[in-house]
Amino acid sequence: MAGQALDLEAVESFIEPADLIIAHTARFDRPFCERLARAFQVKAWACSHSEIAWRGFGFEGSKLGYLLTQCGWFHQGHRAVEDCHALLEVLATPLPSDAGLPLGDLLASARKSRLRIWAESSPFDMKDQLRKRGYRWNDGTDGRPKSWWVEIDEEAFETELHFLRREVYRCEVEPYTQRITAVERFQPAR
Repeated sequence: MAGQALDLEAVESFIEPADLIIAHTARFDRPFCERLARAFQVKAWACSHSEIAWRGFGFEGSKLGYLLTQCGWFHQGHRAVEDCHALLEVLATPLPSDAGLPLGDLLASARKSRLRIWAESSPFDMKDQLRKRGYRWNDGTDGRPKSWWVEIDEEAFETELHFLRREVYRCEVEPYTQRITAVERFQPAR
């Protein structure tokens, strides 16, 4: 609102003891938060939108509104504080079939390292297959490779390497691969 400002010292003091920052769309929220306060840059991040297999638990989608409705909750959406409280309720609502709490899945995901694979110089005619497999395009303007990329669990590396060698490049290839922890995950390019 006009004429109001955040107390950035209070924000930094509030997040200082946090071990993990949870956002429902961390890929969007993290860069915004990092521009606001430097302390967000050194924190581990988790995304309740992308790091919980909502559909696998029977949810129709991963948007906060869908999750709330299927958990039996209602809220006035798209206000930061209300969305935070709503997300806390969703994360604390038991999953079907005694699968525990969504928060447990999110914390387990945040503890895992992932691999980011860059399919550099992949043939143009393979773009649709890469996209279907979950790869995203990076245009190179952020200092990262101009390439398709994907993040996978470490256990899936050999399967992904096989896919790239057999289906995309059709030859032996060692793609540029980075190990990503929750500290680097969702981080904007620097």
